[in-house]
Amino acid sequence: MNLVETNGLCKQYGNVMRVKDLDLRVPEGAIYGFLGPNGAGKSTTLKMILGLARPTSGEIRIFGEHARADNRLQLLREIGSLIESPSYYGHLTAAENLEILCQLRGLPKESINSVLSIVRLDQQKEKRVSQFSLGMKQRLGLAAALISQPKLLILDEPTNGLDPAGIQEMRELILSLPKRYGMTVLVSSHLLSEIDQLATHVGVIAEGELVYQDSLEKLHLRSAHHLALRTTDNALAYERLTQHGVRAERQEGWLILPPLDDQTTAIVTRTLQNQNIDLLRLEERQKSLEEIFLELTGGAVSL
Repeated sequence: MNLVETNGLCKQYGNVMRVKDLDLRVPEGAIYGFLGPNGAGKSTTLKMILGLARPTSGEIRIFGEHARADNRLQLLREIGSLIESPSYYGHLTAAENLEILCQLRGLPKESINSVLSIVRLDQQKEKRVSQFSLGMKQRLGLAAALISQPKLLILDEPTNGLDPAGIQEMRELILSLPKRYGMTVLVSSHLLSEIDQLATHVGVIAEGELVYQDSLEKLHLRSAHHLALRTTDNALAYERLTQHGVRAERQEGWLILPPLDDQTTAIVTRTLQNQNIDLLRLEERQKSLEEIFLELTGGAVSL
């Protein structure tokens, strides 16, 4: 079951189409990484899912139900979110901030200690939020999103502005949620390295259009293996290999060959030796995940 589905989702501001025909599929129990460069339409999409922006056209389904004005509040009760920067009262403590949130949403105050423990702020709950570091404020925002024990958690760039230690801490927290609490997480980022370490599924958006959507594992499989070799005479080597039916491509002082089995590789080396061409270097290469994302997004994605 997909907890979130969008069909032909569009959002237009003036003459600019920020999101175009987006068909998002977020499976239950997944950490879905929504990846794209800044300005690609990630935040706009998440705001439409949460009802903070009205779609120009298209359909949104949450928990299998078509999201409409008359059932929006009911659906939102099962969703936690952290969009852009967290909101808080700086002169109040972490516990007092969450207590206000519980009163507004009609939630039991008993949840406060539990969520503060999840985000590792239980030792800081009586400290004023104005004295918190940026990482602690982000964790408080996450605690606010978790206070209702949601089925779906939506996080927009949750590691923005954090130092390496804060990023690692936030990553560990997010990774623990599906296993420990059965949550589905939809997390956006412009950082490939973050999504690669977090997600089970990934959607890549560029200029408002979804250019890839599947499991992260299948994305890794798109990286093609090939052989690269350098010889004392690449021009002659290219000619002889082509004559023997081996496809080769000349590239910046290297000959690039497709994936070859061991027997064919032996034939290649023997052919070169018979022509008195010395093999200087033979490497097995694989297209990196960064290169794949650059191809998908036209070179615009942050690495």
